[in-house]
Amino acid sequence: MAIIGHNINVMNSQGVILGSGEPHRIGSTHEGALLAISQNRTVALNSASAASLQGVKPGINLPLHYQGEIIGVIGITGEPEQLMAFGELLKMTAEMIVEQANSLDVAQWRARQQEEFILQLIKPEGRDLNHLKIWAKRLDIDLELPRVAAVLRINDDGGDELANSQLKTVLHLLETPSRGNLIAMTSMTQLVILKPAFLDGKAWSAEAESLRIDRLLKRLPSELSARLKIALGHYFPNTMDINRSYQTALETLNFGQQLQPERSKYLYEDHALLVMLSGLKHDWRGEQLLRPFQRLIDKDKNALLRRTLASYLGHFGDQQACAKALFIHRNTLRYRLDKIAQITQVDIHKLDGLLQLYLGQVLLSRGHDQG
Repeated sequence: MAIIGHNINVMNSQGVILGSGEPHRIGSTHEGALLAISQNRTVALNSASAASLQGVKPGINLPLHYQGEIIGVIGITGEPEQLMAFGELLKMTAEMIVEQANSLDVAQWRARQQEEFILQLIKPEGRDLNHLKIWAKRLDIDLELPRVAAVLRINDDGGDELANSQLKTVLHLLETPSRGNLIAMTSMTQLVILKPAFLDGKAWSAEAESLRIDRLLKRLPSELSARLKIALGHYFPNTMDINRSYQTALETLNFGQQLQPERSKYLYEDHALLVMLSGLKHDWRGEQLLRPFQRLIDKDKNALLRRTLASYLGHFGDQQACAKALFIHRNTLRYRLDKIAQITQVDIHKLDGLLQLYLGQVLLSRGHDQG
């Protein structure tokens, strides 16, 4: 109105005024709009013809269309011969705004549907496979395309709001170009990426995917890449096992951050044994296997013995190298190792005893002080 200097009315498909430069008219029915709707044409009303209608002023009323249907009317108050150019321009602009808004709604709806689909697809259990196949067809997602999962996490030491903002930056990079990735946020600080598995179109290559991740990390701003961690899961040939790929990626990320916190990228192949055994924590066999190290956690309040054991394991049982790394005498090391054996009730001089404590260290240490 400020540009063309005339009052504008916007009516819905029933001729009711939704918006007007004359607020008192909002909610009333515009008879000129009803004519434009019923005749599906631009209705021009001069002073004489406007006087014959209830509550109508001179002007033009142009029907607005979307996908072949009349969705409303835009009216401009004034002498018709002066308004036609303005009218066609406003009509086109209004229809473009409606089309753009609808396209945005459709895109947002599809994005929400796709994200929810991905979250259902990666559920560890309780999936309705038939429902997922129907859903995928509606979203035009090829479930037969071989995929592998990656999990990306932003450290939230700067707060959830900053982490979420940075996660959106990464999301934009992953979607531009998308390369067929299916992406969903699993938390305020974490994404899952279901990536096409065959980069060369023929076979799975963890090495090729690793290089691809390196290229992604190089595209990130330095302050973001320093806070980002990404893990690549295991590839399963059965495409409906993508949920298992996701679980391996998640466990790989957790173990990678625990054992190598300075790194940004973690591969399943580097942590395969731990990832495969991680499920034991929730099984009675795992509870028995991990009980010796749990005894050590319970007795070792200052974590001194656990630090000693970690060094001993890290040096593959080489007592001299271990004592040197800990800056202690070998006799002190032997005393601590004997104490560990006494508490855990395993023989640390045998491979199966060391393996049991090693598994306890990596599977139970998360959340406990390791120094």
